[in-house]
Amino acid sequence: MADSKRVHRYSQLIEAIFQKHYRKGVDEVTFDRDEITVIAGELGMVLPKNLGDILYSFRYRVPLPASIVEKAPEGFEWIIRSVGRSRYRFVLVRQSMITPSALLAETKILDSTPGVIARYALSDEQALLAVVRYNRLVDVFTGITCYSLQNHLRTTVRTMGQVETDEIYIGIDKRGAHYVLPIQAKGRTDRIGIVQIEQDLAVCAAKFPHLICRPLAAQFMQNGVIAMFEFERNEDEIRISSERHYRLVRPDELSTEELDQYRGRLA
Repeated sequence: MADSKRVHRYSQLIEAIFQKHYRKGVDEVTFDRDEITVIAGELGMVLPKNLGDILYSFRYRVPLPASIVEKAPEGFEWIIRSVGRSRYRFVLVRQSMITPSALLAETKILDSTPGVIARYALSDEQALLAVVRYNRLVDVFTGITCYSLQNHLRTTVRTMGQVETDEIYIGIDKRGAHYVLPIQAKGRTDRIGIVQIEQDLAVCAAKFPHLICRPLAAQFMQNGVIAMFEFERNEDEIRISSERHYRLVRPDELSTEELDQYRGRLA
């Protein structure tokens, strides 16, 4: 009940901010975070201690209110981008969230997760990052040798303000070319947001300008499978360039017939 009440309050605030600046036919709506305090006062609301949680919720966790969604033209959705310190913008995109395909074939991977980690791992993002790391799924998925550089890289990008990436990998291929691979991790009930991939690309451009950026995402699916995604920017839009689904199994759960089937797959 407490969560639903909080979301309802947040929805009222974000609706009021959007309606204050929205004009029919526009494809961008810009506002400052300080406006939240002003509008909350006008509505007689008590704000949370962390104002950022309001915007974070609509950028990454919950859908925007219907009154905002319906203002988007057919085939488009609103997202909220950070466009500077304490400054944000509603922008129209073709897709705001990424969900794993229900039709993609699984690939079984022998589980290398240490037993003590498997015993106590939860279903959240940090547990997923640990499982991905111990099973070298970034290497398997991308086909290059990768090393974890840093968890929860929090930094400032000039055009966006403060941003955070769940984990950064550095990779090297057989030619000796170097890569930076930011990865976003999501639990079973969360969704991968296009905004986060845009931020990862911006972090790479600002902090690792001489490396090849390959933004990734991983998600626990409801059936225990781990979905891995790679993205690219295409005509100023984020697109999925690759998606694979991996199931971690014991040695006796991977048959010779399945290995023969994998060998016959196209790269």
